[in-house]
Amino acid sequence: MSNRKVVYIWEEKLIQHCDRLPAVEKRASMVHSLITAYGLLNHVIVVRSTPATYSDLKLFHSDLYLDHLKRFGQIDDEDGYMPTPEDEEYGLGYDCPPISNMYEAVATIAGSSVTAAKCLLLNLADVAINWCGGWHHAHRFGAEGFCYVNDIVIAIETLKLKYSDILYIDLDVHHGNGVQDAYNLSKSVFTLSFHKCEAGFYPGSGLIEDIGTLKGKGYMCNFPLHAFYSDATFEYAFDNVFTMVYSCFMPDAIVVQCGADALAHDPIGGAGLTIRGYSSCIQKVLDKRKPTLLLGGGGYNNSNTAKLWTSLTALVTGIELDEIIPEHCFWMNYGPDYTLSVQPLLCKDVNTREYIMHAISIVKENLSKYLQTDEIVEPLVKKRKTDEDPKPNSVISKKLDFRSENNMDVQYEVTDKTVDIYEFLD
Repeated sequence: MSNRKVVYIWEEKLIQHCDRLPAVEKRASMVHSLITAYGLLNHVIVVRSTPATYSDLKLFHSDLYLDHLKRFGQIDDEDGYMPTPEDEEYGLGYDCPPISNMYEAVATIAGSSVTAAKCLLLNLADVAINWCGGWHHAHRFGAEGFCYVNDIVIAIETLKLKYSDILYIDLDVHHGNGVQDAYNLSKSVFTLSFHKCEAGFYPGSGLIEDIGTLKGKGYMCNFPLHAFYSDATFEYAFDNVFTMVYSCFMPDAIVVQCGADALAHDPIGGAGLTIRGYSSCIQKVLDKRKPTLLLGGGGYNNSNTAKLWTSLTALVTGIELDEIIPEHCFWMNYGPDYTLSVQPLLCKDVNTREYIMHAISIVKENLSKYLQTDEIVEPLVKKRKTDEDPKPNSVISKKLDFRSENNMDVQYEVTDKTVDIYEFLD
């Protein structure tokens, strides 16, 4: 069992809003139910998510976009709704169809990642987990790629209240263009992405030559992979590149988007990872013992996504899971074998060793060119800013309050035990 303080973000309305997102219907319930069925909530601090405020959302999104979202109340026939030209101007159309009460949904989803970030700010957790977050394609002025809000950027901006340098890692099979574009000019947020990049594959960005612009040049690293990349390829690339990036950038905190669509058998992914590949990479991140925020993201095979994120929750808490899926309300979705593993593809990994080594050499060259050694700060020097508790009169402590709901009627039943739920006060 791990000695880490682990926070898990949950709220009933958060699950409900995520369940009705068109691309991942009912996925949030499946994920949470499997985590609950394994009893993992007994090994984390469950924190109730609170919706993001308008000010929180404006940390990244424009008021024009947010005000347009407020126009959507109840849509009687969501499937039959025809987007207007103005809707499409804000990305609300083909891949992000309008849904009922959109502003409420966006505020709820973004609020879950803001809540997780606050837990790290107040040293309530070493690792904060929010599988309802991770929507990395949304841009300042609109939705894109199934993402109505970029909760990741908003969470990172929240973390910057305390942490000067933040490393963002994206493991989704699709390149996180929204987050990368947000920090294209930044030296304080290093974006590192491992993704599939082939002709015609969405979003078409994330080339290895994309390394940032102007003062942010060198603070962006893309590692594009070809189809069917396997655990062996992924782990080797991650181990080499993450180690170099971490040593050069020396982050104060780490945010990881754990999109599950790089798993084998994802209907739109085209990669070949298993749970082992993801777990190996996350373990390397955890070994750095930095404040870490783990987020969800893509993943369009709901049962495999639930398996992955449940396994990562167990990894963080140091709990070993039984291979047999426990019986619960979604148990039938895990047939025919009802096991926790995700089988690898039978397809050949088309990433050659020569290609991987060449890409690693390019990353190494860029890091040595743009991140000079005189910019590297020793961890003990940075400790003064990142490891101290917020002072009583600091901006952070004034904005955030926290309480336990123990013995109140909002407790959530897990097997035969009751899990205390905590929440932030306004």
